[in-house]
Amino acid sequence: MSKRNLLSLIDMQAADIAYIIERTLQRKNGKLDGERSLKGKAVGIHFRKTSTRTRSAFTLGANKLGASVITYGPNDLQTNTGETLQDTAHILSGYIDALVLRTAESLDEMKILAAQENMSVINAMSDKEHPTQALSDLATIQEHFGHLDDLHMLYLGEGNSTAAALALAISRIPAMKLTLLTPKGYELPEEMYKQARVFASKHGASIEEYHTLDALPGSADIVYTTRWQTTGSSKANPNWREHFWPFSVTPTLMKRVAKSTRTIFMHDLPAVRNEEVAPEVLDGPQSIAFHQAHNKLFGAMATLEWCILGK
Repeated sequence: MSKRNLLSLIDMQAADIAYIIERTLQRKNGKLDGERSLKGKAVGIHFRKTSTRTRSAFTLGANKLGASVITYGPNDLQTNTGETLQDTAHILSGYIDALVLRTAESLDEMKILAAQENMSVINAMSDKEHPTQALSDLATIQEHFGHLDDLHMLYLGEGNSTAAALALAISRIPAMKLTLLTPKGYELPEEMYKQARVFASKHGASIEEYHTLDALPGSADIVYTTRWQTTGSSKANPNWREHFWPFSVTPTLMKRVAKSTRTIFMHDLPAVRNEEVAPEVLDGPQSIAFHQAHNKLFGAMATLEWCILGK
């Protein structure tokens, strides 16, 4: 099959999401050990913003699958000296089979890079969406509970790229529910929220967003939060933290929404302790945040295979 791009979960089918989740767990469980499916392929890693987990996961994942890896720093490509993205894409597509790209900008440049026939482009986080994070997270949830249907995730914090990806992914899981509690003015982008609700209506999922803790549900299976301020970004309002403090995940909040010890805590990391999450929660027995981070390796491997091999 021809190469695929992973720019936005909007472009994926429910079956594609299910496949990557299953393939992630097969990799995690050792069922595909020794299968170097990308032997002879080449993967470019181009991160213009900081990354610990995603960059490590895709670099190591490509190596484990047998691919050659070339890493580009934020100032390495000739786009910095005036070469067009179109020309850069034409050149890179003659060398590598996939480009894993992180940028704080919109998807527009990723779409330009993807407009050729030979090289897959993978969104490793843009300003609006972090699709590989959500796919890996759903695999971690399925690993933990044994299923995704009928589970309820409570998300607290900014309607950022991770929140958008979670909404777009969960909206394709039948009977799964996502409740987002976001500060007013820091909600999901309207187009993302509307699209997620369209998908949810079609697939029998539920996506709801509120802006006050009055809407805190009586129970949830998963409590999820993210860093309030994405690395390298800033907020216009100097007093923005005042709007975020009520949405901090504390032991008291966990007790309010926990069904039992069954309820888990997740975080895409890095965390700012004593801001979006209390240390007692992040390090507590209900937290699977660090296990979640380690699973990104297997999610990266599944994504690379899906994109490059069309599997």
